[in-house]
Amino acid sequence: MEKMTNGIEKLSFEQALEKLEGIVKELEDENIALSESISKFEEGVKLSGHCLNKLNEAEKRIEELTRTKDGSLIAKEIELKD
Repeated sequence: MEKMTNGIEKLSFEQALEKLEGIVKELEDENIALSESISKFEEGVKLSGHCLNKLNEAEKRIEELTRTKDGSLIAKEIELKD
């Protein structure tokens, strides 16, 4: 499982989400073996956590662009309310 986690950490949000969607489709298949479905479920949980981490990182980086009097743009961090 450790190898799987290391590979997941290298995925972009979009890649992880695509893999997660694929796992959901596989789990919906009635012909999947129990042991394989458990393994896929565990991978899906890790992918879900990775996606959540990526979203949290993105949320922390959101900035507001503000135009100054001279017309130039400056980036200003904004605080997001929960």
